[in-house]
Amino acid sequence: MSKSKQSASSLISELKRKTRRKFSSEEKIRIIIEGMRGETSIAELCRREGIAQTLYYKWSKDFMEAGKRRLNGDTLREANTSEVNELKTENQDLKELVAELSLQNRRLLKKDYEIEE
Repeated sequence: MSKSKQSASSLISELKRKTRRKFSSEEKIRIIIEGMRGETSIAELCRREGIAQTLYYKWSKDFMEAGKRRLNGDTLREANTSEVNELKTENQDLKELVAELSLQNRRLLKKDYEIEE
């Protein structure tokens, strides 16, 4: 494969990955329940939602397993998307604060060192 074809191919893959739709847990549950109702075929539902049937069945299996664990008394749960996003934002804010304070300390130490000389 030539370099230009390879870079074009990798660019297309990168664009697809960046523009891929991300479904919230609420959207996934809505789609799974709609599939369980059986009013439309899974194939039609997946076409309409723009997902592969294999993804639908994976979500459905995960949903059923999570329900089974919960009914068996397992109360441990994974963080939901909004909690994860809040933690990521807080983490970024704290990193920026640490960087700012480090720069301030470095400037102060540099001034103190210059005064002593």
